[in-house]
Amino acid sequence: MKRGSAPVSYRLPRAAATPAPASLPPAGLAGLDAAFSRLVPVVSTASGHPVTRTWHLLDNAERLAELGVTPVGTVLCVHGNPTWSYLWREFITAATDAAGHGGEAWRVIAVDQLEMGFSERSGAVRPLATRVRDLGELTDTLGLAGPVVTFGHDWGGSISLGWAVDHPDVLAGVMLLNTAVHQPGDAPVPAPLRLALRSSVLGSGTVATPAFLATTLALAHPPLPAAVKQAYRAPYRGAARRGGIGGFVADIPVHGSHESAAELARISGGIRDLTVPALMLWGPTDPIFSDRYLDDLVDRLPHADVHRFEGAGHLVMEDVDYAAAALTWLGDRAVPAAAIASAAPQVDVPVEPGVGGWAAGERHPLWHYLDELQNSDETALIDMAPPGGGAPRVVSWRLLSRRVRQLACGLDRIGVRKGDRVSLLVPPGADLTAVLYACVRIGAIVVVADAGLGLRGLTRAVRGARPDHVIGAAPGLLAARALDWPGQKISVARFPRAAMRALDISATLAELIALGVDEQLPPPPEPGDTAAVLFTSGSTGPAKGVVYTHGQLAAVSHALFAQYGVGRGTGLVAGFAPFALLGPALGARSVTPDMDVTKPKTLTAASVAAAVAAIDAAVVFLSPAALANVVATAGSLTAADQVSLAGVTSFLSAGAPVSEPLLAAAARLMPSASAHTPYGMTEGLLMADISLDGIREATAMATATDAPAGPGGVCVGRATATTRIRTSALDARGHATGELSEAAGVTGEIVVSAPHVEDHYDRLWLTDRAARSGAVPGERWHRTGDVGHFDAAGRLWVEGRLPHVITTATGVVTPVGPEQRIESVAAVARAAVVGVGPAGTQQVVAVVEIRMPTRRVALADPGLAAAVRAVAGLPLAAVLVVPHLPTDIRHNSKIDRTRLGRWAGGILSGARMTRP
Repeated sequence: MKRGSAPVSYRLPRAAATPAPASLPPAGLAGLDAAFSRLVPVVSTASGHPVTRTWHLLDNAERLAELGVTPVGTVLCVHGNPTWSYLWREFITAATDAAGHGGEAWRVIAVDQLEMGFSERSGAVRPLATRVRDLGELTDTLGLAGPVVTFGHDWGGSISLGWAVDHPDVLAGVMLLNTAVHQPGDAPVPAPLRLALRSSVLGSGTVATPAFLATTLALAHPPLPAAVKQAYRAPYRGAARRGGIGGFVADIPVHGSHESAAELARISGGIRDLTVPALMLWGPTDPIFSDRYLDDLVDRLPHADVHRFEGAGHLVMEDVDYAAAALTWLGDRAVPAAAIASAAPQVDVPVEPGVGGWAAGERHPLWHYLDELQNSDETALIDMAPPGGGAPRVVSWRLLSRRVRQLACGLDRIGVRKGDRVSLLVPPGADLTAVLYACVRIGAIVVVADAGLGLRGLTRAVRGARPDHVIGAAPGLLAARALDWPGQKISVARFPRAAMRALDISATLAELIALGVDEQLPPPPEPGDTAAVLFTSGSTGPAKGVVYTHGQLAAVSHALFAQYGVGRGTGLVAGFAPFALLGPALGARSVTPDMDVTKPKTLTAASVAAAVAAIDAAVVFLSPAALANVVATAGSLTAADQVSLAGVTSFLSAGAPVSEPLLAAAARLMPSASAHTPYGMTEGLLMADISLDGIREATAMATATDAPAGPGGVCVGRATATTRIRTSALDARGHATGELSEAAGVTGEIVVSAPHVEDHYDRLWLTDRAARSGAVPGERWHRTGDVGHFDAAGRLWVEGRLPHVITTATGVVTPVGPEQRIESVAAVARAAVVGVGPAGTQQVVAVVEIRMPTRRVALADPGLAAAVRAVAGLPLAAVLVVPHLPTDIRHNSKIDRTRLGRWAGGILSGARMTRP
């Protein structure tokens, strides 16, 4: 039904009104403990005379009593349509098991709403207000006292929140799975519901046939086992049992005059006053309750903890381990009964030491040099490959400063406000730099997910970041239109009027500049305000949004200055986009070389030399993948190119481990440069540093003291001046459980602390919690997910990623050391070491690219296999040869060992020899 159309009279089959008593579920339903089931008669007087209705519910109170434990509170779970209390089976079981093992004891009550599940079929129509009242009558009958945490899914989310609004005296928290409390005015009702609401479909699709139920069950990722599907269908066999399903669909308030519209408005308005802790666990691929509804809920409950499970959908409880997440949150957030009435939202607010305002700290805001040098005609940046081609684009500080102010003012004039999210889909260069600093200056939050993520990864990132505005060049705007990315669209360039309409473009940069010609700017943001969401490379899973405040980004530029002296007047070649954007914040004149940023290997030695010459660069920063191609194309350098490169004084490469031979080859191209490989990640861009000489010294020391089969790894040196680094030792299961330590020779997860470590992950509460776990109270530490060790001289060695640790019967194995030894075999170009089989008894497999090109996947020939085994330093179950190892798009160098391990396990189990 379209918004604004007349109300529709939804007519259900006569069978929908067939009364039936409540009953217990049949025995043997997959995963459901029948001992939790009970029937509860409830007397209702809402109609003016007493009427008894019997509910079926799952309740672990009796089991907790048998265990001799007293509940700390109750979780009231409410299902939606067309499910029943069965969807909460894992949660009630996990909560009960936790209590039995000494954890907090939570009573869990999971209801079957009337007309649904195995509760009574009264045949009555039950609009939203009636269902909220029904639930209140049930909890009154049960004598439910606080603290109570509600937990709802689908339309059960709205009903549970209605109960929460009505019971503030006992409410201790709210938890939600995919749900909604408001239909946004700028969007239609989701297509599956519009279809189900059609008069020609409603009765037949929801009641007369099980089509609506079957469609819902098909939304699980991966598909549900047959036994689980049968359990969901159990209470709905036959049209006479499915009336509640049709009634629920008919009760969707798709227009303001709908019977339930007023009650939904009461609930959606009422939750704005809830101050109790809140949790939202979300499946973003849900075709019904998309991120649009999550945005609305976060707007109403801004203090909520949110975790989006990438890849999960509407049946998020079937797709992921939501029960463990919910119980973890209850342990962290739930408030004691005595504090219910005055419970306040618990929000982690990291302390930013030394910054209580820009004047109070030593660090400057990112736009400091744009203000200081606004009258300077010195070069600020050069774009070697400007859009449309042509000669390099040279931008002075005067022009850049003026354009930033005008764009900032123009953005403000069209409604871009402090705290709005602006997704930047602009290639690195002058336009991106100006737009980024304009957004930063007015306090808009820039969302940077570079094209190196690929279209699918970029789409996931943009949608997940929920931008209010999108500023893009043609390719980004075309993708945004085709894939329905959210946000007002602003174009870098002007298009014909028809194209502007087709792409839904509301303004161009030229129009913004004209609007902002008077340069009247709003007040600047403060250090603690959010400045940016920067997406990771996605090399170990879906790209994550990393949130930085203005103070933290300012600390990044300060760290680069403190470590390398990059500052006012320094010439910087940035072959890695994030550092090109930091140039103006450092006061450096920066240049973006001629390359395709989505393909780092397109950067050539000649392009680097041309960029160095353009600004007389002293510092060159390249990613390892780009560096490898620069070295490979060194033969094309002219004498003039070589002279230009000889003037470089500092050379940096980071983003992935850099081998000593590669760094040494680059150093030969820049003979006057001090070659460094910084260690960092999107969450902390500069944590440690080591020079080429330092690598050689560390390698010589390790060779002299380590056994041939020692842990090995890549030496990344010592912590930078503003950073502290510790490790958390691994246990036999490969988990980082040790106390934070600087002990030498102990392999563990690398944990860092610095003023420029990120603030948090965006809508990834579980990930953020894991990254902070085990930290020193009152201090901000970040678990990097990397594993490594300190040597006796205090240098840090990186041995791989935590998810890639192999757990064998004889202990844990980290991959980088064995890979380095295997790569010493002349025939091997690159190697990956992975584990196959059950954790604790995994077998080690080597997968190699060979220097002789091959198109086939195969077992290594006996000679190669023998050579690899001879140097690996550990038993290998197999040596496999592949044409190419799978790597991330952005760096072209981070091997996806998790994917490779699954592939190798399949190969060794008899699967076809397909490429990984």
